[in-house]
Amino acid sequence: APSRDHPALYRDLLRTNRVHWIAEEPPAELVREKMMECHFRFRHQMALVPCVLTLNQDGSVWVTLVKPARAITPGQFAVFYKGDECLGSGKILRMGPSVYTLQQGKNREESPKKEEIDKIEPAT
Repeated sequence: APSRDHPALYRDLLRTNRVHWIAEEPPAELVREKMMECHFRFRHQMALVPCVLTLNQDGSVWVTLVKPARAITPGQFAVFYKGDECLGSGKILRMGPSVYTLQQGKNREESPKKEEIDKIEPAT
């Protein structure tokens, strides 16, 4: 990316491998609802980010962040918290599209510009 804050470095969706849960395997709320709000971090001492976990049948989770985070990388560990309690962690396997990719998709969905419309020949 051309700069430290380029949108290509930010993502708000990732998937882990099977999560290692500390107290409950997995938390009752996550089993019952298939989703759970909590907090997430992937670097030691980084600020906690609110997220929603979605449980998969294989024990892995999809993590949807409330706010995109910078430089999430496969191989790092996603660590989950509820209040002061560490719930567990899972290795990051894959990530959703970057903010940059999502912006490019939105740009393609915009209405065509006037010059483009003028080039379209009417159907006969």
